[in-house]
Amino acid sequence: MPRQAVAPDDLDYRHQGSRVHLASHQRGADATAIGQLATQIPGALVSLAVVSALALGLFGTVVGWLVVVAWVASGALVFHRPTELRFARHVLKLRTPLAEERARLEPIWREVTARAGIEANTYELMVENSDDLNAVAVAGHVVGVTTYSLNKIPSSNLAAVLAHELGHHTGGHAWAGLLGYWYSLPGRLAWAFTRGMARIALAVAGVFSAAATGLLILFMGMFVVAGFLVAWYITIPLVVAPYLLAWVGRLGELRADQQAAALGFAPEMAEVLHHFQAEEDAAKAVAAGQGKKLQEPTGLARLLSTHPDNYTRLRALEPYLQLPR
Repeated sequence: MPRQAVAPDDLDYRHQGSRVHLASHQRGADATAIGQLATQIPGALVSLAVVSALALGLFGTVVGWLVVVAWVASGALVFHRPTELRFARHVLKLRTPLAEERARLEPIWREVTARAGIEANTYELMVENSDDLNAVAVAGHVVGVTTYSLNKIPSSNLAAVLAHELGHHTGGHAWAGLLGYWYSLPGRLAWAFTRGMARIALAVAGVFSAAATGLLILFMGMFVVAGFLVAWYITIPLVVAPYLLAWVGRLGELRADQQAAALGFAPEMAEVLHHFQAEEDAAKAVAAGQGKKLQEPTGLARLLSTHPDNYTRLRALEPYLQLPR
């Protein structure tokens, strides 16, 4: 099997062989992470109600409350390294780097973390088999990178991508996002089950008569309106939450870009963003050549995007790209 060509190693290793000065504050929760958690509170309350109702109904008072307490405590698994690794392997399909992959990845990661004053071994490096230029920050201790990013882009660009993911970790975005997702999961599953049952009920009613279907739709509508009026302090935040989460997510991406820029990777981060834009433009050109047109997200769909567009991210990097006078 022919050996795969490795991208050029053009990274300026400023800390190779020198002592690393570790920052006293290794990680935290910035405004983005706090916003993620605050936005998920209504969903978590609904999930708590769902878990409590099921646990108490199925197991009785004593065992039921133990189940509820166990579910509340389960959020700590976000910071449990073995659980994180299982989640990364089985859910996100990340794997341990091969020896040659680790030989390329670890020196770049050590340079990135040294510039940030972060202990490199705090985080676990993993690899995703993918032809996309991408990386991911997972829970509290995992940084994943695609095989394309690892093998096809220069080391300086790979360092920028890793610095961006490190920014998600040090800002608390990764663990806050996963924690919010976990605690809102029972509520979302209950909502999906309710919608599925409503569809089945409408299908059954449609077999009998249009009048039965109309009455059922009217009843459901009245039930939904009543829910909004009675518990507006929960229902309204639940409706608004996806848009707030998307907005906070866009802020988190910009903050992570700024983290990479602050570590000296602004030009390389800009090159990565130009790569993303070139891929989008190429996809549009291919679609145009086939007589098709790629739909641009508009209106509410754009508000639900968790990533800013590439031009917005490039504009935010401009102050870091200006040459000193």
